[in-house]
Amino acid sequence: VINTVTASISSAYELDKKIGSSTVPVTADGSVAAIYVAGEMFRQPKEEIILSQITIVKEGYPFIGGALFVALLTGLLISWHWALLPFLFALFFTFFFRSPRRNVPRDPDVLVSPADGTVMRVEEVEEELFLGAPCYKVTIFLSVFDVHVNRSPMAGDITFRQYTCGGFRPAFQKSVGYENERHTIGLENERISIVVTQIAGLLARRIVSWKKLGDRLGKGELYGMIKFGSCTEVFMPKNVAVCVKKGDRVRGGETVIGRIVDA
Repeated sequence: VINTVTASISSAYELDKKIGSSTVPVTADGSVAAIYVAGEMFRQPKEEIILSQITIVKEGYPFIGGALFVALLTGLLISWHWALLPFLFALFFTFFFRSPRRNVPRDPDVLVSPADGTVMRVEEVEEELFLGAPCYKVTIFLSVFDVHVNRSPMAGDITFRQYTCGGFRPAFQKSVGYENERHTIGLENERISIVVTQIAGLLARRIVSWKKLGDRLGKGELYGMIKFGSCTEVFMPKNVAVCVKKGDRVRGGETVIGRIVDA
């Protein structure tokens, strides 16, 4: 039996220290509460708008509210039949800005996917912005129908952050990591350092980040999103064994994409 209590704990790192080897539900990006599981207290983010076990992130409120307002005006001034179109847009925006509940693996040796989508490439590259060493890069394409919030692959501190202006080529093209607008963070803990890049696409024209340099993230914690179709890249050092391949479907905060084999 899980009893919810309204308490806070000091940091995401404490979560990883205490949780052992199973899973804990992580759902949102804001303030935190605590839950007792088998006598232990863990971090559990609070939700904003809750639809069963799905959160709607705040960036979606203007889109949903605006579409509903247009639907109402259209129905009152023109026809309720014509109001169906903006109402369908409101439903789509609700679907797009969803943040489903996820069970985050507690195993401290595993890294989880930062996004929902399809693995487009797994390759060896030289990462020059932060790691400065050969590493593995996993590229994940997010279609307009995928969940678009981004989650931290591991617990760690944001010790590097860079926003690069660029183009808006289709997110599935290989060159987007160098040409498109993107936001990169470097995450570091006592074991490894990784890089995660949010990349804008043809429809995605805004990258959102809810965290700043120096913040600490828990594994699976929400830290941002990319609006309307995009791509996410993860750079992992060579002492991480990649656990996914091209064509795999992944779920942010839940699917294991790598395992530390030598700390």
